[in-house]
Amino acid sequence: MNSILEYFPELSSHQQQQFDQLGPLYKDWNSKINLISRKDIDHLYERHILHSLAIAKVISFKKKTRILDVGTGGGFPGIPLAILFPNAHFHLVDSIGKKIKVVEAIALEVGLDNVSSEQARAENLEGKYDFIVSRAVTSLPLFISWVKKRIGNKNNNAIPNGILYLKGGNVSEELMSVNLNKKIYSISDWFEGEFFETKKLVHLYL
Repeated sequence: MNSILEYFPELSSHQQQQFDQLGPLYKDWNSKINLISRKDIDHLYERHILHSLAIAKVISFKKKTRILDVGTGGGFPGIPLAILFPNAHFHLVDSIGKKIKVVEAIALEVGLDNVSSEQARAENLEGKYDFIVSRAVTSLPLFISWVKKRIGNKNNNAIPNGILYLKGGNVSEELMSVNLNKKIYSISDWFEGEFFETKKLVHLYL
């Protein structure tokens, strides 16, 4: 939790309390349903929560912004972002029902009334969103084919509507075949630690 406060010192006491709750909640759920590897659960705040919050170094979602989190797993990046941006709305989807049950339980326990969730495949979704966020669920070209039609064209934020994709390693090769505007950020520019050295945030937009 200290690492979150170090990089986001303006958190309210309520937000700090919500982030504090996540550690015990995820450890408890992880003992019942394998959401996060045993090696990673001990690094939950760095490798999952702080990693998710890298998106907040590029954008502060404005009030009523609609964000779709595809392949959310146990709620990343959606749940940490929903704590940080209580006035934006987050819709978290995953094809695995038991993971969505955990997302629902954690959102309820932490008091996130700006989160909705659904068991669904990205390619079967309907509706429009300002941003689509995800953490490396598949190759970027395939991911774009799933979600491109879900991006709304009314821009209300400081950066254009589009996809915000967290991914490790060399993303340039994958992006060669992508016919969208793109900006690549190195997360190590914002957060210290070996884990972030190869991590990128990719913003794709029309």
